[in-house]
Amino acid sequence: MSLTLVLGGARSGKSRYAQRKAETHARDWGVVPSFIATATAGDAEMADRIARHRSDRADAWRTLEQPLALPDTLAELGPQDVVVVDCLTLWLSNAMADREGYERHVDALIPALKACQARLWLVSNEVGWGIVPDNALARAFRDAAGRLHQDIAAFADETILIVAGLPLPLFKSEGL
Repeated sequence: MSLTLVLGGARSGKSRYAQRKAETHARDWGVVPSFIATATAGDAEMADRIARHRSDRADAWRTLEQPLALPDTLAELGPQDVVVVDCLTLWLSNAMADREGYERHVDALIPALKACQARLWLVSNEVGWGIVPDNALARAFRDAAGRLHQDIAAFADETILIVAGLPLPLFKSEGL
């Protein structure tokens, strides 16, 4: 297993970065890369975004649509799989909309990631750099995303921050 967390703002190039890395790795291994999509088309604009992302990947990718049961999908992957999960913040949003509570989804995700044998690139939005949201739900989302990123970065093999399409490797510091 190898896990890379790819963080960045909206339209920063994080998905493109993860896809290119996965394509290179898959080509080297002689396998077809997989894309686990967490988005749902709730409106026409989102449907267009999903269609654009699909066309960017072309037919060279296997796409799995998994807006919520991500831990189950990860459990089905093997060591030969090369996978991009895009994106964790949409998945978290879906989990927070679940009436049974998002905590159980997050609590299932972390062990699933640790147990996953595939080569993973996890794409997620860095949402903690903006202003403090004006409502409780948005603040809860921002806080949950920040905790999720910290939890994953703690065991990820690498964490990359994408700014203006440029990758910035983040390094773990002892004692934090």
